[in-house]
Parts: sequence; C-alpha cells; structure tokens
Amino acid sequence: MGLDRTINYLSYFLVLLSSFCLELGHATDTIAAPNFIKDSETIISNDGDFILGFFSPANSTYRYVGIWYAKFSTTHAIWVANRNNPLKSTSGVVTISEDGNLVVLDGEKNIIWSSNVTGSVSNRSAQLLDSGNLVLQENTNTSIMWESFQHPSDSFLPKMKLSTNMQLTSWKSYSDPGVGTFSLRISVFYNLPEIYIWNGSSPYWRSGPWNGQLFIGIPKMPSRYLDGFNLIDEKQGLFSLIFEFSNKSWLLHYVLTTEGNLVETYSSNGKDWSIEWSSLTSECEVYGKCGAFGSCNSKNSPICSCLKGFEPKNIEEWTRENWTSGCVRRTPLQCMRANTTGEDGKKDGFLKVRMVKTPSLANWSAAFEDECKYRCLENCSCLAYAYDSGIGCMSWTREYLIDSQQVSSTGGVDLYVRVASSELDRKKEVKVIVIVTVVIGIVFVAVCTLFLCRRRAKHKARKTRSEENNMRGTYPTFQRQENLAGNINQDKLQELPIFSLEELASATNSFDLSNKLGQGGFGPVYRGKLLDGQEIAVKRLARTSGQGMQEFMNEVTVISKLQHRNLVRLLGGCVEGEEKLLVYEYMPNKSLDAFLFDPIKRELLDWKKRFNIIEGICRGLLYLHRDSRLRIIHRDLKASNILLDEELNPKISDFGMARIFGGNEDQADTKRVVGTYGYMSPEYAMEGRFSEKSDIFSFGVLLLEIVCGRKNASFYDHDEETMNLLGFAWNMWKTDNMAVLIDPKVLKPDFEKEILRCIHVGLLCVQDLAKDRPTVSIAISMLRSEIDDLPSPRQLGFTANQTAPETQASYHNQSIRSINNVTVTMVHGR
Repeated sequence: MGLDRTINYLSYFLVLLSSFCLELGHATDTIAAPNFIKDSETIISNDGDFILGFFSPANSTYRYVGIWYAKFSTTHAIWVANRNNPLKSTSGVVTISEDGNLVVLDGEKNIIWSSNVTGSVSNRSAQLLDSGNLVLQENTNTSIMWESFQHPSDSFLPKMKLSTNMQLTSWKSYSDPGVGTFSLRISVFYNLPEIYIWNGSSPYWRSGPWNGQLFIGIPKMPSRYLDGFNLIDEKQGLFSLIFEFSNKSWLLHYVLTTEGNLVETYSSNGKDWSIEWSSLTSECEVYGKCGAFGSCNSKNSPICSCLKGFEPKNIEEWTRENWTSGCVRRTPLQCMRANTTGEDGKKDGFLKVRMVKTPSLANWSAAFEDECKYRCLENCSCLAYAYDSGIGCMSWTREYLIDSQQVSSTGGVDLYVRVASSELDRKKEVKVIVIVTVVIGIVFVAVCTLFLCRRRAKHKARKTRSEENNMRGTYPTFQRQENLAGNINQDKLQELPIFSLEELASATNSFDLSNKLGQGGFGPVYRGKLLDGQEIAVKRLARTSGQGMQEFMNEVTVISKLQHRNLVRLLGGCVEGEEKLLVYEYMPNKSLDAFLFDPIKRELLDWKKRFNIIEGICRGLLYLHRDSRLRIIHRDLKASNILLDEELNPKISDFGMARIFGGNEDQADTKRVVGTYGYMSPEYAMEGRFSEKSDIFSFGVLLLEIVCGRKNASFYDHDEETMNLLGFAWNMWKTDNMAVLIDPKVLKPDFEKEILRCIHVGLLCVQDLAKDRPTVSIAISMLRSEIDDLPSPRQLGFTANQTAPETQASYHNQSIRSINNVTVTMVHGR
C-alpha cells in the first residue's frame, strides 16, 4: 500500500515537472527569475527574426551579450549590452537579479552590465519582442520598466523611436563594439530639427532641416508613411524619429559605421546584406568641406567653389585643394558701409543659388516668402535667406555661412545670398557679354554657311516653308510671347519649368492623332518624347473650353507644390498665345480603369497588386489631407484619375477640381458642384458641402470597385432591381454574403480575410453622414489590421435606383460630364 502511494506521488511529481518543462519550452523569448541563460544558450523572438545571446565579434575572443538577426551570423550585433566591459571567458550568464534588474554576470557572479532600473522590485521578466526590442517588464501589469530601443548601440531599426535625448554610437572597430568616436542624434537649433553625426564634439555630417516630409539636404530620401521617415514633434523642443518599411519579407535597418557613415542596409534573401543608401556618398557630405561661404558640388572639379559674390580667402591653399580657409566677400555690403562710414549708395540685393542643402544654424520664422526676403534685407546682419513651404522662412545672421552643398532636384531649396548691388550689376554685365558673344558667333556661322552652301540653303528654305505650311494644318501658329496671357498669374508659374510650343510640337509629332492618349473636357492628352529621350504626357487645353483657364491655373498652383511618390509629377508648362499646355511624367500603363474594368487586363491585377494600389492611393490621399503644407481636397477621385507606372504603382492625377484649405478650415461650400456621378458624396452632390470626408467617400467607392472589379455607376444585378454597386454591397452586408462581391480573379482562401476587411472599410467610407466616415489615417490603420474591431457601417446614401450613366449626371442645375481615359475630366457648369 505504501509502495503504491509512493508510486502515485512520484507519477504526480513527474507530470508536474513535465508541465513545467513544457511551459519553459514555449517561453523561448523570455527570461524570468530565477531562470537564466548561460553562454552558448539563446532566446529567440516569437517570429524567429531576432536572437539574444553571447557572441564574439570578428577577430576577437571577448564575449558580449547582444541581439542579432537570426538569419545571419553573430559577427555584428544590432544591440550590445556590455559594450565597454567584455567577458574574458565563456562563463557568463544573463538573468534577473534580486533587485529586479536585467544583468550580465561573469563566472564569479560579478555584475558586468545592468539595466539599472530603480524603484520598487516585483515579479519581473525580460522578453525579446518581434521588433528586436528587448524589454524588462512587470509580470503583474506588463508595464515596461526598461527597453533596449531606448538605449541603442549603433543600429536604428523599424519601429524604433529615436528621440532627441537619445543617440546612436559607432563601434570602436569591427572587432570591438565599445563606444566609438562617432555619434548620431537629432539636434534642434532654433526650432529646426536635423540629424547630425558628430566626431567627438565636432559636427561631421548633417541631414539638413526637416520640412514635414523629408530632410531637405538628403537627395532621393524615401517619402514618409509606409516606406520612409517620420519626425514627430513631442513639444517643448523634443522630437522623435521613426521609420517604417512595408515589405515584411525584407530585413532592413540603419547602421552608424566605425568611419562615421550612416548606411541603410537590407536583405531580400536572408543571406546577404546590401547597402541601399549611405550618408557619405562623396567628400561634399563632410561637414564644412569648403569652409566659410564655400559651396561643394561633387560633380565639379574641383569640388569646392565660392558662393556668388565671394572669392577664395587664400588662393594658394585653394590651388592645392585645401579649402578650409573658405571664402570672403568681394565687395562690402552697402548696409555695412553705411553703418561704419555713413556712406550711402544702392541697396544690397540677393543672388539666387539653386537647389542647395542650406547652410547650418539657420534662424526660423513663420514669415511668408516675400516677407522673409524683406526681413532679411532690413536686417544688416542677415547674410542669406531661404524659404521652404514645409518649413517656412530660414535666415542666417551669423558671421559666415558654412556647409552649403549643391544637391539634385529631388532635394534642397533655393538659397538667396546677400551681396552688394555692384555684384548684381556684374551679373547683368556677364549676361550681356555672353549674349553678345553668342549672337556674334551665330551671325558669323550663319554668314559662312550661307556663303558656302547658297544653293543648298535655298532648297532647304523652300522645304522648310513647305513643312511649316503642313504644320499649320495641325495647330495654329502663334507669335512667341515673352509675357504670359493676360489672365495668367506669372508669379504662379515662376517655379515651373517652361517648355516652348515648338518643343512640345516636336515631341508629339505636331500633336499627331497617333500620339493621342485621350480626350477630356479641357482638351486632348498626347504622348511625346523630348530630345533627351524622356517620355512625357502633354495636356493641351482646348481653346473652346470656357471653363478651362480656371482649372488650368488650379493644376499649376496645386501640383507644382506637391511632391509625393503617389501623386503624378508635373514637369512643366507652356503658355504661348492662345495655347496652354501642361507637361506630366508619362505613365506607360495609363489609368486604373483601363485595367480594372477590362475583361482581359484585369487578370494582370492579382490581389497583391490590387492591395498595393489601394495602399498607394491611401498614401497619396494622406499626403494631400494631412502631410503636405497645403491641405488639398481632390474632389474628383476615381479609377480613371489613378495612373499606373510601369510597375503598376498608383499615382493620383487630375487636380483641376482640387481645392486648397487653410490651416483652420475643415469644410467649405460651393454653388458649382463638379466631379463624377457615382463618386460624389451625398452632402457634396446635394448641398455643395465638401471636406476631407468627401474624398473619403470617393475612396470608398473606388475601394469597392477595386475589390469587385465592377464599376459603381454601371452595376446591374439580375436578381434585384437596377442599383449601383454600393446598393448591392449594402444588401450583401445585411445578408452576411459579402464573398459574392469579390472579383473571382482574386478570390483565394489565403487572401479572403484581408479582402473582406477591405469591403468592410469601403462600406464605412461610403456611409451617408460625413461624421460617420473614417479619416484616411484611420482607414489606413483599419486596412492594415492595426485596428482590430471595426464598427458596423450604417445605412448608405445613393444605394438603389439612383444610377445614371457615368458620362452624364445633373444635380441642382449642374451638368456634370466625365470622359476620362487618362488624366483629364470634363466639367460644364450652368
């Protein structure tokens, strides 16, 4: 009897022990007291991407505790605990100490490293999260007491928040992870946040200030939201930098190298790291390379030159390519002469330096561009000014300008450098000399050519006249006008590259019908190719369009100020005589409707491509509504206004109907309702009220069309009376039969849950009341499953018996037409 009882107790003990071990086996991402991990043991994040354990760098026998990517070797860890205090043997352990801290102990139980958390001690554990963040947390309430993301080493990972009071520090060498000489942190001077890399206490590289979208000194910087940086204003002078990368199958992070170079490294195969971007692409990136009042351009030889109005301070050093002495002003400023000697004369002016990374240590104000120039001119200590729509007015009032650099057209701003009036006159004299020289040269060549080839020239002249007569049959010939048409505001076009009518006629083969992409209310759109081989799309405003001028200027005003990967890019314009043309980047796959509603091409749009298009439209809409300095309401969002590039990435186009909102505006009224029937929200179509929620309604319709592969306004169900797609979707929602809506071309079990979520979000976006619809940022979170519990949609507007042809609709004495194959929309108001 006693033996049986003993066996029963032993069996019970073994079951408990098995359960305990099984529980430990599941908790592979956690260290909880009194457990520990010793050298050669590791913990791994739940998704298997990150490992915490002991490692030795290349060419080193010292042992460190660090975190590294599971798919790669341990030669370089993204985070190191005991950076400056390595273990000299393999006897170390990682555990939770009696005071509740995460610690590294050596073989004699001495503390080599500690998280150093103070306060009350309770039941704590350390967990390695899927993001690569190691957190020390209270087990009772899961509150985080300490995290490695707030104590980074040399690496910056997605979802890590790098705050103003934090910094990355380089390794001493590739075999020593100790704190090196280089550090990276967000520095804020006069309310302008920038990223600085410091070599000890001296600046070594900087990004240029943040303009709400990017750091303006970094050419080709990724745009924000899913693939790029976002700088968060935490108030009281504190900022936090984060970045996201939407492709979860790739590994990506930033590393501050031992040489002080910030590099973006990625791996698409889990085997090799590749460098996508680096901060030190040339010598020009080194801070102050060309000294005071110098400007660096890596494409020139030598790379350093003086700013306009300045000359080398020490010409001998410059000839030896030692530019540290910098430059000095050629002519003293008038205001300085007036202050010292009382001398009067012409006022100083500004010389424009195009597309530069602005000098360091700028003053900031909220002044507009004209006021910015006036303030600088009235302040004798102001050396230069620049204006960026996302930043405001920047000016420099110190002893010198330093760290100016020429950048490409995708980064930088125009810098206006203060110079004496004589420097402005000198610039005019140089222009005159150049013009006279060119004219004399042209005349000389022309005379020689005529003299040598007289007969042939006559023949060519006759041929040229014949060709010109033929061209007049295609479009009228107009006199070249130096001034734009009377009702064009030239100030709005001063930033826009200007093409000549002859140049665009040549690019489009005299606007030949074979190059015609589509026809809209403003006129036709043609495909063309410039002399440098760049393909373009030319929107030619019809002279018979009575509505055209307003929409033409609206596009110039709006699009020329917008830069985003999901918005179509305006390359330039042309206004000569009665001709008004806009030049856009050419989109080889035309518009979304050409694929989505074509029975053959729609098969090219699998669900991944469709969801990528949905996300791209969201990113573009988020930029228009929230992230750009100008708040834009598009008012004509539809499938034909979504253009597709060669990789089927979407770009929102056609801003002729767009409205710009001021900082305090959230809605407006209009008596002129414009847009496309079937995409207009009820409050806009019926009452003329529009807001961000009007665009959200249009997006909801578009989202349902993308999922269903059917047009809203031409939908017909054989089992029901005629209704639009919204009405059918609402009926399917009520009967819990949403799967019927899904395009059979994309309906697969792996994607069904995500597709049904998209339909749910689409129905929330097209609700009858604007207040019930989500904002674009909330819609994005819903689509990405960051918001788990979605509310049920309420009764929709325009659900049944309200369809009409997309090409014609009428509301409140408004006639609305849309004939849009590429980028244009026809609108007639009565």
